[in-house]
Amino acid sequence: MKNRAGAQRHILAVDHGTSGIKVALVTDKGEIVDFAFEPTPTFYLPGGGAEQDPEDWWKAFIKAARSLLARGRVKRDSIVAAAVSSTFSSTVAVDREGKALMNCLTWMDSRGAPYIKRLAGGFPTIEGYNVFKVLRWIRYTGGGPQLSGKDDIAHVLLIKNRHPEIYEKTHTFLGSKDYFNLRLTGEMAATPDSVMLFWVTDTRDIHRVRYSDPLIRAMGVDREKLPPLIRSVDVIGTLKPEVARALGLRKDLQVVGGSPDHQAALVGSGAVRDFEGHVYIGTSSWIECIVPFKKTDMFHSIASLPSAIPGRYQCINEQDIAGGCLSFLLKNIILHKNEFYQGRNPRNAYDLLNRMASRVGPGSGRLIFTPWLNGERTPVDSTTLRGSFYNISLTTTADHFARAVLEGVAYNTRWSLKYVERFAGRKMDTLNIIGGGAMSSLWCQIFADVFNRRIRQVKDPIESNARGAAFIAAAGLGFIGFGDIPDLIRYEKVYEPLEANRILYEDLYGEFINIYRKNRNIFRRLNGGMDKEG
Repeated sequence: MKNRAGAQRHILAVDHGTSGIKVALVTDKGEIVDFAFEPTPTFYLPGGGAEQDPEDWWKAFIKAARSLLARGRVKRDSIVAAAVSSTFSSTVAVDREGKALMNCLTWMDSRGAPYIKRLAGGFPTIEGYNVFKVLRWIRYTGGGPQLSGKDDIAHVLLIKNRHPEIYEKTHTFLGSKDYFNLRLTGEMAATPDSVMLFWVTDTRDIHRVRYSDPLIRAMGVDREKLPPLIRSVDVIGTLKPEVARALGLRKDLQVVGGSPDHQAALVGSGAVRDFEGHVYIGTSSWIECIVPFKKTDMFHSIASLPSAIPGRYQCINEQDIAGGCLSFLLKNIILHKNEFYQGRNPRNAYDLLNRMASRVGPGSGRLIFTPWLNGERTPVDSTTLRGSFYNISLTTTADHFARAVLEGVAYNTRWSLKYVERFAGRKMDTLNIIGGGAMSSLWCQIFADVFNRRIRQVKDPIESNARGAAFIAAAGLGFIGFGDIPDLIRYEKVYEPLEANRILYEDLYGEFINIYRKNRNIFRRLNGGMDKEG
């Protein structure tokens, strides 16, 4: 692609999250120039349904992109590529013309759980899985579908069983990132990382990930409904003429394969070398790192899976709700519900929460919050766990609730960190922190104290997914190498654990785990069903 000698190159990076679409302009060295955001709704349905309309995504993308480009921060002909980061395990059924046949089943939708349990079960069982079936999955893929029914394969089976007419009309099932690429270029394709949670790929040779016909037959899906595979760094095509016209962008703008949110965030965090870890705090949370081996911990849902970096595995332990707990607290406790929904809540609502939490000392008066508002997926796989505040007294204030939520998410994430470090076979002394939660200095210090680890606050942490998508495009087009990325990352601040806080949090973390152990059966009885828990 031609560009003026010495001219700055920019990448249009799409960061599609649960709450909306962010479109960013990023240099080919990962510097965030500007961004625009448009929200998109989620529709919660009985029985664990959580859907979004793909057309809402596209309208939000066009609106955000036009708003961003209209500011004129960069010359439009300097924008040479586009790349998408999008929610993992959000599944869209499209027809031959690329039209979505129904709402997307998002990563929170658990209605496919009965079909996964039926598929995966049978005597002899271990943790709810037939021994022989799970060993086959592990051999080929490194893992297997979660029984909670939130993986792509569970969504496909839900559509096949409850909406057979849509299944028959489906030409291809696409992850949300790949659906965006389809709308941008007209091409249907997936990357090894984005198709992973269909659990039908052979990842034994990380340099040559391909579909496994035995797994496809075992899942009972049609091979022709799966998209062809390209690498995350491969160019899938150029912008469709109508998209280029709508945005006023060059017709030869190249769209790179991109990556789901986890994998793009890893690249954007700068932790791209073996065993370097990062923690992400957004609506959900995760601990993630690159590993140089294929391995599986089926008891805690950790496996070596394809990363966005060609030829490299990553391991991840994702938890269902993290920053989403703050939204819940604002909507239902701190602010009046109707005021929040009508958009009249203070623009600095999250700053308000931080100020409230800072007025209370570490430990929140020994108030403990469990953030399992939507069940949990790791290190235990459960649809019945629920959030709670423990140890409320007459002296408990709203400030205590605010800080307890921050600390409860940190306890839960430490629980995950324990198993990721065990999987990696080493302690990660330093973790880069990214996502919206990393905007809070107070929360960063809480993580350092609860984890007893050094926490590095990445600059522009909320833009890490967009930065990661841009880095993937820049590497794919030869502007940088992945090995250059650590030197391109900047940090706002480094947080060291404070000894007095660490001792207190060690005690409270132990009680957090006790709360899980002593109450999991109560939650199961209250909320129904039998889950795979460890």
